This record gives sequence, C-alpha cells and structure tokens, in this order.
Amino acid sequence: MLTTNDVAKVYDTILSIPGMNETVKIDLKMSRKNVLLLNSVIERGLTAKDDDKSSNLLNNVPEENLKELRAMASDCLQKAGLIELSEKLNMLGNGK
Repeated sequence: MLTTNDVAKVYDTILSIPGMNETVKIDLKMSRKNVLLLNSVIERGLTAKDDDKSSNLLNNVPEENLKELRAMASDCLQKAGLIELSEKLNMLGNGK
C-alpha cells in the first residue's frame, strides 16, 4: 500500500510530464445545478483542513495552479449566472 507521501510523489510526477502545461479547450455543457456543485467541490478541495489526507496532495501543487483552478470555478459560476446564489448559499453554510 502506498503512503500519502508516495502518492504525492506520483501525483507530482504526473504533473511534470511534458505537455501538461499546454492549454486545452474544453466545451462543457452542464446544468446550473452541476455548475454549482462543481464549484462547491473545487472550493471544498482547495480549503480542506490540513489533517485531511487528501489535502496533502495539493500541498505539492504550485499556488499559480490553484489560483487558476479557483478562477475556472468562478468563471463557471459567472457564465451560469450563479455567483449571487453561490455567495448566499455560502453565507447560509457559514451560519451553522
């Protein structure tokens, strides 16, 4: 069984493969519900607590890539017209 450190090394190796920084165009057509859920999943993954083992993989990802991922999630919300709804849902969630 691989340790978290071993998995992080494999993940880092995959991200270092030549051509991984090339831009690709992806045409997505999805429901607004799935856009909202995708944004939530991305944000949850990027703000995971340090004691969460899955977040250790993101510790090796350059901050520039994380910012790009956040921007993509935000862009999806904007294109779907869901920014205000997402902000209000986040405020409700923070009130727990």
